[in-house]
Amino acid sequence: MEPEWAPAAPQESEAHASLARRLADNVARAVQVRRATLEHVIVALLAEGHVLIEDNPGVGKTALARALARSIDCQFARIQCTSDLLPADVVGTNVYDEQEHRFEFRPGPVFANIVLVDEINRASPKTQSGLLECMQERSVTVDVYTHELARPFLVLATQNPIEYEGTYPLPEAQVDRFMVRISLGYPSPGDEASMLADHEAGDRVLSLAPVASAGEVLAAQDAATRIRASQALRDYVVRVLWRARDDARVDLGPSPRAGLMLLRAAKAHAMMGGRDHTLPDDVQAMAQAVLAHRLVLGPEWPRSTAAEVISDAIASVRAL
Repeated sequence: MEPEWAPAAPQESEAHASLARRLADNVARAVQVRRATLEHVIVALLAEGHVLIEDNPGVGKTALARALARSIDCQFARIQCTSDLLPADVVGTNVYDEQEHRFEFRPGPVFANIVLVDEINRASPKTQSGLLECMQERSVTVDVYTHELARPFLVLATQNPIEYEGTYPLPEAQVDRFMVRISLGYPSPGDEASMLADHEAGDRVLSLAPVASAGEVLAAQDAATRIRASQALRDYVVRVLWRARDDARVDLGPSPRAGLMLLRAAKAHAMMGGRDHTLPDDVQAMAQAVLAHRLVLGPEWPRSTAAEVISDAIASVRAL
């Protein structure tokens, strides 16, 4: 049965595509990053997902998150993870007010619109788990009281995959909360030379001004949910998931939640292209970023990668 809500109009999709381009162009003024990678971050924002940025030190992970936050006129918070960071430092806690003789809730940094969780794998598992409810349900429960988070709400978490001393690997349940995982990589020699010239006088991120409001982002998120996806397109997503699950190299395949996130990401990608309907091309464009980090390969396949499994699944499943 097709959804009952009103689908997004073509002109509406084009207007929100213009918003996405403004955001991407503004971020690119301060951070040297591949356009496709930057679009994946914007897709996650429009699809109400979260982003895990995993790469070597010094390639611009934190700068990318800060640049996106400065491009939107909304509240930004940064959490620098350390081994002694407590869940209450993230979500907030109840503090006793001696004058009022009652406890008052003091919200933590997750109550901002865009939250940068820097070096998330340096936080203890107890603190990492404090983000689970925030990311999935967009609410925080403290002493049986539930507090709704702000909207829009986006978590941008960074981690260094090559340094393991004093770190706590993210459990699968936490990794599965991220809609996309991206890597920035090193810039080309020409881009790196341009970056040296651009940043010679100071931090370019600080020069960015907002190009979108929180209300505009919320409207784009609402429109993304109303991008049309046919039954054939949804069947295509399911067949890609099952092909990855049935791969002999895979011990743990993508979950049904992965399929939901892939469909939402594909809708947002279609809207960024100015369309009011989703194509298999949108699914293929987002499949690696959405699915690869959800796969666990068997130890007998040390030379295979999750990216190869997803590429094989896309190549072997025919879009009808």
